[in-house]
Amino acid sequence: MYVKPALTDSANSAKQTGSNRLLSLDFFRGLTVAAMILVNNPGDWGHIYAPLEHATWNGWTPTDLIFPFFLFIVGVSITFALGGKAGAGKGAIQKIVKRSITLFLLGLFLNFFPRFDISTVRILGVLQRIAIVYLVCSLIFLKTTHRQQVYILCSLLVGYWLAMTLIPVPGVGYANLEPETNLAAWLDRIILTPAHVYKPAKVWDPEGLFSTVPAIGTGILGMLTGNWLKANRAVSEKAAWLFAVGCLTLFGGLIWNGFFPINKALWTSSYVLLAGGLAMLVLALCYWLIDGQAKAQHYRWAILPFVAFGVNAITVFFLSGLIPRIMNLIHVAKPDGTEVGLKDYLYRTFIAVPFTDPTNASLAGALTFVLIWFGILWWLYRKNVIIKV
Repeated sequence: MYVKPALTDSANSAKQTGSNRLLSLDFFRGLTVAAMILVNNPGDWGHIYAPLEHATWNGWTPTDLIFPFFLFIVGVSITFALGGKAGAGKGAIQKIVKRSITLFLLGLFLNFFPRFDISTVRILGVLQRIAIVYLVCSLIFLKTTHRQQVYILCSLLVGYWLAMTLIPVPGVGYANLEPETNLAAWLDRIILTPAHVYKPAKVWDPEGLFSTVPAIGTGILGMLTGNWLKANRAVSEKAAWLFAVGCLTLFGGLIWNGFFPINKALWTSSYVLLAGGLAMLVLALCYWLIDGQAKAQHYRWAILPFVAFGVNAITVFFLSGLIPRIMNLIHVAKPDGTEVGLKDYLYRTFIAVPFTDPTNASLAGALTFVLIWFGILWWLYRKNVIIKV
């Protein structure tokens, strides 16, 4: 992990668009991370608006788009970070492997903390999946052509669909897509063992091993998008084509949903296309407005707060998961003598009191958490600090 100077001026950011960064991509990444913090930190887990919860199983909510959006952005970022290193040697690959291991270990640390019980620790998770997708997609980018990347994407999505819907699950006797009896859940039970998954009682993991295969496809979709954005064409033309392809990809996901349901926990192929298509639409709009329109300079006040989130995305995601756990280790006595964690105490004392609706209070707690992190990240951004993993 190291610190390097950040871009503090949108003009400077735009100047680097061609080779290093897209201001629109930093904005999109920041918007995604801010949304991730919002849905991961409600004031009260018992009172949450439906759009801020995951779908129970099949189907999707806006919350179900956040993680695939981030993996899509990882894929786009790879093309800008490694664009001049196609076919690169051992040095570049070592850096990729080192960064992937660091991300994986950070995620594993979050799962360990604060109990540090190796017998029950969850092995996989969000950062671990990001690490795996980043590693595999980076190697694919360095060692394959754009056409080969399309073939790999199609093979992953079609192969996963056929495996999940045709291979009989041992102990069950038939292929199915139910939470506890599908092929991915069976593999998690065999390889990870029940004690090391997200839901030990139900024995399945939304970031499990087999479902990481189509998640790599989400990263490849991002890589293909990044390749297109680097083309020597007008911004308006690239944005228009990206929007059109996004619509087709989204439509493909909706069609596939008819026989392979959209499902985040299984990361189904239809879900990959749905989320990837929507990510293309959002990025196309951001790219056209921010990197393609001179008038975007007039809206820096709306753009830069999310850029501040975007340039320190992994840092804020890790710390926003760690700090609440630390706060909950600190117990505060209530007037009735019972004790609660510091985070819950602060929420109940200073945020929830004015609200009569507990769901609104819970949302206010989440927004407060996001605003606190914005203050920290804005300070880092103005001090020209990017903490890179």
